[in-house]
Amino acid sequence: MLSNRFDPRNGAALSSENGCDGTPAPRRPTISDVARAAGVSPSTASVVFSGKAKVSDATRDRVLAAASDLGYAGPDPLAASLRTGRSGIVAVVLEGALRRTFLDPVTIATMDGLTDGLASAGADVLLLRDEPHKPGGAALTTAPIDAAVLLGCSTATRESLDIVRARRLPLVVIEGDAGDAVPQITLDNAEAAAGIARHVRELGHREVAVVTLPLDVGRRRGPVSPERLARATVAPAIQRLAGIRGVFPEARVLSAAASSIDEGVIAAGTLLDADPRPTAILAQSDMLAAGVIRAAEDRGLRVPEDLSVTGFDGVRVDGLGAHMLTTSVQPATEKGRAAGAQIAAMLAGQAGESVHFTCRFRAGSTTAPAPR
Repeated sequence: MLSNRFDPRNGAALSSENGCDGTPAPRRPTISDVARAAGVSPSTASVVFSGKAKVSDATRDRVLAAASDLGYAGPDPLAASLRTGRSGIVAVVLEGALRRTFLDPVTIATMDGLTDGLASAGADVLLLRDEPHKPGGAALTTAPIDAAVLLGCSTATRESLDIVRARRLPLVVIEGDAGDAVPQITLDNAEAAAGIARHVRELGHREVAVVTLPLDVGRRRGPVSPERLARATVAPAIQRLAGIRGVFPEARVLSAAASSIDEGVIAAGTLLDADPRPTAILAQSDMLAAGVIRAAEDRGLRVPEDLSVTGFDGVRVDGLGAHMLTTSVQPATEKGRAAGAQIAAMLAGQAGESVHFTCRFRAGSTTAPAPR
């Protein structure tokens, strides 16, 4: 049988778990026990573990030795959360399968920046799928979190947005529209994509095709009709396509099922086997662009002499060989760091602010004048 009581000295939850024979299990040692054994005050022993103030080496060694003897591993996180009213956890909500998070270099860089930005708040990150209505896992409605970051905010993520707002938790959205009341980290997707398209047009290309990122959580690959685009929910894909179509309104468009080299190969195969064949393919990510190049070279086409290819993101992609991709470089790490910094500020009682970032066009070796 397991019952819980609370130490009135420090609020820590103490276990009084009984064994099969009914004898009480050993009580979890507390910081007060360590202090008593080391001959110091509880506040001094606490400082040794928190690192919030300096103590002498001799005192630290004595406290750590006493902790080791007692089997004390450190402050009880449950007790800390009870005292502060906080869990020390920030949820990061992503659309779709979490396994894709660790395959996308842009998302990885954004997550790296996010953890950097949260460092001052001393918070850990909990990844959650944007499926609040499905059973299983840590539900956003009940997860013990102090704040949330939504990686994208589309019509498909509104339920998660509403849940976080109903809990009155600090909230930041990265590349998505959550309304004026929510701090947002935005990127000039449309203008950056338009800049790439203008570069291609200036090279004389007219037969142009586009490979987009997934348009919705269904991640269906295939032609993008006006009806399908009207139902799209992924903001970066929609915005980048709008920028390109401002320059090439008649461009043929296919959507990929993921930002990956394999998906770029599949989409490019359809486009390159069509008649007329495009002289330039604009991919909405560098991973997709690498797949387009591979598909072209598998067909004996030269890049950029026979086919110009552009990407988006400015990340390192294996498999490009001697090619340097023409792309738009986005500050993914900085986006994440800004989101983390805004969450940390709000947890400290300050007002959150929206932050806008811009991309940098980079001309590479994968674009050239249109073949005659």
